[in-house]
Amino acid sequence: MFSKIFFCLSLIGICKVSAAACNGNDALCSRKYSNITQIGAHDSAFVGDLPTENQNLDVTGQLNAGIRFLTAQTHSFLDEIYLCHTSCFEENSGVLVDYLTDIGTWMDSNPNEVVTLLLTNGDAIAVSMFADAYDGAGISKYTYTPPNQLALGDWPTLQDLISANTRLITFMGSLFVSRARSIALGLTKMIDYNSNTATVSYILEPSGSNGAGLMYIVNHFLDIDVLSTGILVPDKGSAPATNAATGTGSIGAHAGLCAQQHGANPNAVLLDFVDIGDAMTAQNNLNGL
Repeated sequence: MFSKIFFCLSLIGICKVSAAACNGNDALCSRKYSNITQIGAHDSAFVGDLPTENQNLDVTGQLNAGIRFLTAQTHSFLDEIYLCHTSCFEENSGVLVDYLTDIGTWMDSNPNEVVTLLLTNGDAIAVSMFADAYDGAGISKYTYTPPNQLALGDWPTLQDLISANTRLITFMGSLFVSRARSIALGLTKMIDYNSNTATVSYILEPSGSNGAGLMYIVNHFLDIDVLSTGILVPDKGSAPATNAATGTGSIGAHAGLCAQQHGANPNAVLLDFVDIGDAMTAQNNLNGL
């Protein structure tokens, strides 16, 4: 497969060259990575029918549905990196390398797509172990490594990333997603506007920052307190309204409140159950498409 599509009018010997769509839309090709909004899958590795699961679709299904921003929690377990929720004895989705292999296989077949991973690292696992997992999954070849910490205006465009085949952006959080702020594999900082109630309850990172010059993410999902025990599970029943493009408590409403506070649209809005609601319409709206 090629990153350019060639249309030739053989009778008159004229060829027109047209750039293929970037992340599904030609209008995004010239946009800097730091100047787009992506709908992301919160805890993308935790898939299934149990009340504790965050997604209905596996990671390949999420990518096929248009999601290009994926998050997962990593933990050290049995001398390997596993995808676990809080503890590998509570919820365990297997080794990181298998998850990365699925992403790499999808990227092999979709050469005009830029994918972002936000991996939390609560156990302070050495970055070299992540590098080994990337190598083992055959996905290192796609990794984008910036020359230095980038200001917002210094990020490449989506077309730049696609043309260079450096289409995998990786962020790593030293804590959980609501505190995602540190860097893996050389990337820049982000701030997080955290909301577990689809209203606005802000946490800024790094501490004391006003967010100037930083990309930021919005956690937009609801949890249920099970029998008032303090045990929270994803609120799947509310997902159609929470994941709506517009309306009270919707993606658009929450992102708009955060934009008022920050002066720009979020760079990522994280959802549970990305297949429920209208995530792609919300993404297009936030990108002005």
